[in-house]
Amino acid sequence: MKFLISWASALMLAFPALAEGVTTYPFEGDFDDATFAVESAIIDRGLVIDYVSKVGNMLNRTGADVGSDVKIFDNANVYLFCSAVISRRMMEADPMNIAYCPYGIFVADQGGKVVIGYRDQPEGVMQEVQKLLDEIAREAAEQ
Repeated sequence: MKFLISWASALMLAFPALAEGVTTYPFEGDFDDATFAVESAIIDRGLVIDYVSKVGNMLNRTGADVGSDVKIFDNANVYLFCSAVISRRMMEADPMNIAYCPYGIFVADQGGKVVIGYRDQPEGVMQEVQKLLDEIAREAAEQ
């Protein structure tokens, strides 16, 4: 338990912006292994990854263009996907739940500290999506 608490504390220092509204899990391994674990956890559920947003590459490539020399991530990707079954239930409950689709799981590497995470979903019916995201992120982080 002490290990988890100190890892969580270290994570909050390494990724301070992730402390609120985002759930993260540390990954023991490198970025490539973490991305493979996330891809596998999504695909193994019969879901299709619609798009991989290479946020880390974009930030590194455009930093100088926007007047910054700060390197935020060594690498970072967001995996976007949907579940026809869950999405239908969410949007039948409230069509404006479209705002939360597609769902995203991210992998971020900052100085060799790799995390897997997702944006927390609102209370109510969207907690079914929260459960799915959490299952995927936990499975991937534990590989």
